[in-house]
Amino acid sequence: MFNKEETVSFLVDLLSINSPTGYTKKAIHFLENSIETMGYETEKTPKGNLIVRVDGQDASKTRGLSAHVDTLGLMVRSINSDGTLALTTLGGPLTPTLDGEYCEVITRDERTYTGTILSKSPSIHVYKDASTKERDIDNLVVKLDESVTDKEDVEKLGILNGDIVAYDPKVVVTDSGFIKSRFLDDKASVAILVNILKMLKEEAIVPKTNLTFIFSTYEEVGHGASWIPEEITELLAVDMGAIGLDLDCTEFDVSICAKDSSGPYDYDLTTELINHAKKQKLDFAVDIYPMYGSDASAALRGGANIKAALIGPGVSSSHGMERTHVKALENTFKLISEYIKD
Repeated sequence: MFNKEETVSFLVDLLSINSPTGYTKKAIHFLENSIETMGYETEKTPKGNLIVRVDGQDASKTRGLSAHVDTLGLMVRSINSDGTLALTTLGGPLTPTLDGEYCEVITRDERTYTGTILSKSPSIHVYKDASTKERDIDNLVVKLDESVTDKEDVEKLGILNGDIVAYDPKVVVTDSGFIKSRFLDDKASVAILVNILKMLKEEAIVPKTNLTFIFSTYEEVGHGASWIPEEITELLAVDMGAIGLDLDCTEFDVSICAKDSSGPYDYDLTTELINHAKKQKLDFAVDIYPMYGSDASAALRGGANIKAALIGPGVSSSHGMERTHVKALENTFKLISEYIKD
C-alpha cells in the first residue's frame, strides 16, 4: 500500500542531494544504499544508471520501469575578469526563474563554494535595465561568497571551467499536502518507484512478470535510457505529468501520456494503463505533451524493440519552481501497482 509519510520523507532527502545531469554519483549512491537495505541486489551500468531486478511469476517476460535521478543544473562556462562566473545550462532550466537563486559550485576535487545566481544588471538603484534585462543564460552570472575581485582570485580557489553549479531546490511540504520544489521532475517518480520496491518486499508480492527497475542519469540531455537490458520487452517510463494550456492534468492526478514530441506511445499499452486507472477509480488524465521526451522515447530511439508508455504525477511549472500534491504521488503509485500485478 502507499505510504505517504515514507514516500514524502524519502523524496525530501533525495531532493537535498545535488544531482545535475552528469553529476549524479551521490544521488545514485543514496539510492543504491536505500534499495540494498531493503534486501535487493543492484548493479550499475558503465554510464551510471542503477538497475534493480525483481523476479515475477512469468519469467519469460520482463517489464521495465524507469525514472531519472538526474536534474537540471548549470556548469561554469568561463571565469569573468571581475571574479564572477559565466554559465552554460545542463538540460533546459527556465532561466528567468534562476535570477537570485542560491547555488553551490562543485570543483573537480570536490570542494564546494556557495554563491548566488544574479542578472548582470542586479540592482534597481544602479542599472536602468535592471527590471527589463533578459534573464537568459548569457545574462546571468554566479557571484561567489568569497573575497574575489578578478579571475586569478577565483582560479586560486581551484574553480575551473566545466565545474558543476547546482542551485537550491527550496523544498517545502505544506500541511495541505502540496510539495513545492525544483527537480520534482523526476525525483518524485524516483521516490514512487522506491516505494513500489518497498511494497513488493514488505508485502511479499510476486509481480505478474519479471521487473527491471532503471534509475537513469542522463535523461535531461536525452539519453538516460537509450540503452536498456535486452530482456525488457515493455518499458514504462515514470516521469512528470505536464500541466497547462489545453492539458487536462492537475497536480492531483496521475497523467497518462498518449503522445509527446517523440511521437505516440504504444497504443495497446497506453490503453491498458487507462483501463487500469478507470478500474481503480483513480484521478487521472490522458494528455498530449507538446514539448517533451522521456526515457522510453530515448530507448526507442536507441533501437530497443519494445512497447513503451509514459505516466507520472502531475507537476506544475516544469523546469522552474515546480509543485505537485501527495495525491498525485498516490494515484501514480496505485496505477503502477495495478500494472505490475496484472
